[in-house]
Amino acid sequence: MSSISRRDFLAGVTLGGIAASWGRFVPGAEPVARPKLGTDLVTLGRSGLQTTVLGIGTGSVGGSQQRALGTEGFTKLVRHALDRGIRYIDTADMYRMHTFVQIALKGVARDKYFILTKTTARHPEVAKADVERFRRELGVETIDVLLMHCMQTGSWPTDMRPIMDVLDEAKRRGRVRAVGISNHGWEPLLAAVESNWCDVHLVRINPFGDKMDGEPEKVAEQVRKIHAKGCGVLGMKIYGETGFDSQEKRFQSLNYVLGLGCVDAFTIGFTSTEQLDETLELIEKAAQSVA
Repeated sequence: MSSISRRDFLAGVTLGGIAASWGRFVPGAEPVARPKLGTDLVTLGRSGLQTTVLGIGTGSVGGSQQRALGTEGFTKLVRHALDRGIRYIDTADMYRMHTFVQIALKGVARDKYFILTKTTARHPEVAKADVERFRRELGVETIDVLLMHCMQTGSWPTDMRPIMDVLDEAKRRGRVRAVGISNHGWEPLLAAVESNWCDVHLVRINPFGDKMDGEPEKVAEQVRKIHAKGCGVLGMKIYGETGFDSQEKRFQSLNYVLGLGCVDAFTIGFTSTEQLDETLELIEKAAQSVA
């Protein structure tokens, strides 16, 4: 996501009552029916897991933008997000950010954050090792959501069965709470609609077709079907890859995604606290327009 200048941040949309969103997240609080703030709690379908509408992504340009912050800069960003009431942190083995996340969360109570990560394992023994390694690298006993990363073929429900079995066992043993896929392609999206395995789906969605798996409305139609089955739906690429080139387009994308009614929460890769603050403001404004 591109940097936001102070002038760009202050210009355009100006919203009142920002102080009211501070400290919004309360562990154990009831989720809201229709989120109004990025810090509101939502439930991820039949998994029963709860997290905040907005999540911190760690995979911008393969995670290079977040790694460039260094552990100190990334920790500052995460602590600011937690102070604002954001609970959700999205990461992946591929991003090489697990250690960054553990350092950023050191000393934070486990019920104050929600971690999603992803494995690229294509062999069950590798998947088993990944589950244990991820727990060590993240410094947690239980991973909230573990996804099979980057499904690109429509045959994934068959091809990935050995990995799915490993993740199911990890869930039974309490190593992970929910499992699913991150979707990268039209055919795997269609297969996801037919599959009953996933607790949670991570899908690419924005109104501009940027880094999408098909035309936005066609993708949205499939996402609605997934959500209607009781699966948790998490959005990614809300700002495309780079954050778009204007606050107006960022608002338009948030307004679109929130208006779909089938995306429970979403992750955005930030590189500054100003970007995060702007997005919280824009979510509040977008939620008002779709209420």
